[in-house]
Amino acid sequence: MKNALISVTDKTGVAEFAGFLIEQGYRIYSTGGTARLLRESGLEITEIAALTGFPEIMDGRVKTLHPKVFGGILANRDVAAHVAQAEQHGIPLFDMVVVNLYAFAETVSRQDVTLAEAIEQIDIGGVTLIRAAAKNYKHVTVVTHPGQYAAIREEIEKNGAVSPDTRYRLAMQAFVTTAVYDAQISQFLKSRAQEASALPDRIVLPLEKVVDLRYGENPHQTAALYRRLGESPTGVISARQLHGKALSYNNYMDADAAFQIVRGFDRPAAVIIKHANPCGVAVADRLSDAYARALATDRQSAFGGIVGVNRELDADTAKQIADIFTEVVIAPAFSRTALDILQQKKNLRLLECPAILDAILPEMEERHLSGGLLLQDKDLQPDDDTKFDIVSRRKPTEQEWKDLLFGWRVVRWVKSNAIVYAKNEQTVGIGAGQMSRVDASILAVEKARRAGLELQGSVVASDAFFPFPDGVEAAAEAGATAVIQPGGSIRDQEVIEAADRAGLAMVFTHVRHFRH
Repeated sequence: MKNALISVTDKTGVAEFAGFLIEQGYRIYSTGGTARLLRESGLEITEIAALTGFPEIMDGRVKTLHPKVFGGILANRDVAAHVAQAEQHGIPLFDMVVVNLYAFAETVSRQDVTLAEAIEQIDIGGVTLIRAAAKNYKHVTVVTHPGQYAAIREEIEKNGAVSPDTRYRLAMQAFVTTAVYDAQISQFLKSRAQEASALPDRIVLPLEKVVDLRYGENPHQTAALYRRLGESPTGVISARQLHGKALSYNNYMDADAAFQIVRGFDRPAAVIIKHANPCGVAVADRLSDAYARALATDRQSAFGGIVGVNRELDADTAKQIADIFTEVVIAPAFSRTALDILQQKKNLRLLECPAILDAILPEMEERHLSGGLLLQDKDLQPDDDTKFDIVSRRKPTEQEWKDLLFGWRVVRWVKSNAIVYAKNEQTVGIGAGQMSRVDASILAVEKARRAGLELQGSVVASDAFFPFPDGVEAAAEAGATAVIQPGGSIRDQEVIEAADRAGLAMVFTHVRHFRH
């Protein structure tokens, strides 16, 4: 007779699978709630306590940690001494171990979870059973997920046993399961530690595949979407798709950029993203006006773009979006009428993301390199404008101050080198990703002129300091009347003097927002 040990948290399909194993000549050993379920399903099982002669203790914390269990899993059947010792001590040899783990990730993803609750969801016996069975895969089949039941059942029905290749593959999956599980625990405990912001000496990122994508940035690249385990889903990952075909790799990247930008505004805001850069951003009292003004920044680049808004999408805004080819719209909600309008576009993806304004985002971000990665604090902290310094002789007017703060919020999301011209809380020119700051300014001015937008009376935001006076002189020549920048150049005084000669107001933020 073959022996199987079954002890699962996720009991989906386990009674049916256990019944099949019994039909195939397996004797089932089980514990706790799994044993009760199998017995209530009319199946004959043996309690682990009957095997070990020792009851479950300490509220189930200790159930399977016993030589009669692990000896039966770890015994090498090719070593006569192992088999003899098992017979001597009355240890049954286990041919299959079916175990999945306590729901730690689900528990700690709750906003109100306590440390004590999380600790109780740290599985000890289950992880040990899985690792033991996976180590001895030559003789033991390790099953760690209900999704594996069907394939194992089919193979046993066809061949009478689980093949060595399948046992090897299942062992690999088992070690991934325990590695990810331990990483979830490590990440959670780190998040609750007082030094949570410190960069650790070693990191493990627990991720779970959400979906395979058609391809990556280009058709010859494979890609998939993964989510972090042990955290509340947020951002684009948490969005519900209401309409349209599946999102591509580039769609996810651009939708995330839209999400990041609009969440930074309290007033109704709209952004249009193209290739991870904003090609237009605006705020207004009405969402439809905000979208119209964002679109006006660069109608040409908006074709095929991604739209993000921070209010429920209404019919008026939906009508405007429907007039131009758009790939994705992400919003906290959609009115019924707006949905009816936009769902006429067969391929337009509509993403509902209620948590746009109050999402709790990961504190760290990773950038992968060949052979490693870079880890840093995410640039999410709102800038404290009370610490900004007016360094020019002329102070900004009230309207200039509003536009300077608006431009500063936008420029932090534009690829460096970045220059943003803004007027009346609308972008009127954006220069992104240039090798020189002067080139970024020239590009922003040229795009404004092409769009027919008035630069006279606009303000300029720069993500990093102006290294020379020429950038400020070019801004004044274009019609700008105020500049906001981090400061910190060895030529700051020359730059300030250039602003004073041109009659510009200049504000230093003392914070840089490079975005590579």
